[in-house]
Amino acid sequence: MSFAIIETGGKQYKVSASKIIDVEKIDSEEGKVIKFKKVLLLNDDKNIEVGNPNIEGAVVEAKLLKNIKDRTILVFQKRRRKNSRRKNGHRQRHSKIQITKILSKDGKIIAEFKADEKKTIKKEVKKDTKKETKKVKK
Repeated sequence: MSFAIIETGGKQYKVSASKIIDVEKIDSEEGKVIKFKKVLLLNDDKNIEVGNPNIEGAVVEAKLLKNIKDRTILVFQKRRRKNSRRKNGHRQRHSKIQITKILSKDGKIIAEFKADEKKTIKKEVKKDTKKETKKVKK
């Protein structure tokens, strides 16, 4: 199974095709394709390529699914015997992305996710099960 390690938002993520991950907020519209050029490591089934620090020309493409807020974290500060207290809430923003392609430095596709094929297969399966249930009911 091929994978890559990318850097975004000051953090590193191990990604593979079709994987959905949460990253720091990306300022873009939902449904747009995002390209990550800070690729630290590439691994296909045969060999591993390590960057120094990045692999020049390697790209990981992802689709932005949603920009969302995390749950509320309460920040409470109290100074004892001073009648001083402060209560604050914080909701971190992050983006949910789905990895679609992993490209090596020469532009060769290492891994790819084809969403259209999966949707059509699921639709066909649903249609077949509906037909079978109708036959049983009659």
